Amino acid sequence: MNAYQNKPQTMAQKIIAAHCEKEFVEEGEIVNANVDLVLGNDITMPLAISEFKKTGFDKVFDINKIAIVPDHFTPNKDIKSAEQAKLLRIFAREYNIKNYFEIGCMGIEHALIPEAGLAVPGNLIIGADSHTCTYGALGALSTGMGSTDIGMAMATGKTWFMVPRSIKFKFNGKLNPWVSGKDLILYLIGKTGVDGALYKSMEFEGSAINDLSMDSRFTMANMAIEAGAKFGIFNVDQKTKDFLKSVGKIESDYNIFNSDENAQFEKIYDFNAEDIDLMVAAPHLPSNVKKATELKDVEIDQVVIGSCTNGRLEDLKTANDILAGKKVNKNLRVIIIPATQKIYLDALREGYVENFIKAGCVVSTPTCGPCLGGHMGILAQGERALSTTNRNFVGRMGHPKSEVYLAGPAVAAASAITGRISIP
Repeated sequence: MNAYQNKPQTMAQKIIAAHCEKEFVEEGEIVNANVDLVLGNDITMPLAISEFKKTGFDKVFDINKIAIVPDHFTPNKDIKSAEQAKLLRIFAREYNIKNYFEIGCMGIEHALIPEAGLAVPGNLIIGADSHTCTYGALGALSTGMGSTDIGMAMATGKTWFMVPRSIKFKFNGKLNPWVSGKDLILYLIGKTGVDGALYKSMEFEGSAINDLSMDSRFTMANMAIEAGAKFGIFNVDQKTKDFLKSVGKIESDYNIFNSDENAQFEKIYDFNAEDIDLMVAAPHLPSNVKKATELKDVEIDQVVIGSCTNGRLEDLKTANDILAGKKVNKNLRVIIIPATQKIYLDALREGYVENFIKAGCVVSTPTCGPCLGGHMGILAQGERALSTTNRNFVGRMGHPKSEVYLAGPAVAAASAITGRISIP
């Protein structure tokens, strides 16, 4: 009899074990695992390239399993960012990297990678960006790592992990009007704190999760890191399979893993979706979460709708449903950033972009831009932004004496009209 036949495992254990060519891995075990995709951007990849070249390897482990996406400071905002983008371009040509995304076909990396069919269930993916955990929405195990780890992985196709313990988050019941994945994950982080799942694998399930669109699931997985998690992962269902089919993937292209029924979890949270309203994270932590209605007197100077968290088509549709035929408040700026070129085109075809411009918004090319205080919407001293991005640390979007409030697209669009934090 197989020694591990009756030993239950979580999704994280199973995927890591499969990539170590083992039948079982223990929680807390240190392993070397094969990776399916190595990802970097224009901020993190230059250092990874430098570390890769120190290894002495004359080629990468697999030209099809590395993705380079210049998205943070692109279109380049200054000479330094242009030089970094040039370094990526040269490296991609020299080493024949197949998944290099130049301006014109690029997008914000964590929206682009699933759209390009580069992340599928059962994958083990690492990226030199903390929000690489986004691909857990597809039943993949994905996480951010430092540029040194990425450089070594580009050479060897392997990296190390400590097998994490898992926490289960159940959301049952019906979602309230306008509530989306952003509200669920903010509510969760408000309950756990920013270190409540530190180096853990977060599993999401329940009837409310089943009802979520893929776009909302990407949003939730994206912000698992804001609870300190190593991974955030969803079960694969028909919605997942339909999304994968839409990007050219069939079931033989991937492997589905589920936690065993009697797998051990460090903790299980049970949430009733009907208790969750439209939520906002106030400065200066994603865990400083309040109901949007509790912040109705907070005036704002800027609204940002976009990012790897909420720049997908469903997010733009929500904003359009609220903004169409309206005008944004004359005392603020509204910046809308479709996350990829495809999303931009789809929004154009649906008439969203025209409605946004008529409402008084500016619509940007895909870029991370203001999310990290890079460009395309920096805040001055004393200014407040309401943003659909994922972090609101001190100085995150500009001046250290500015403030960032985090919300979903419904609250962002409604607030753009009133000039203060509002609900539709």
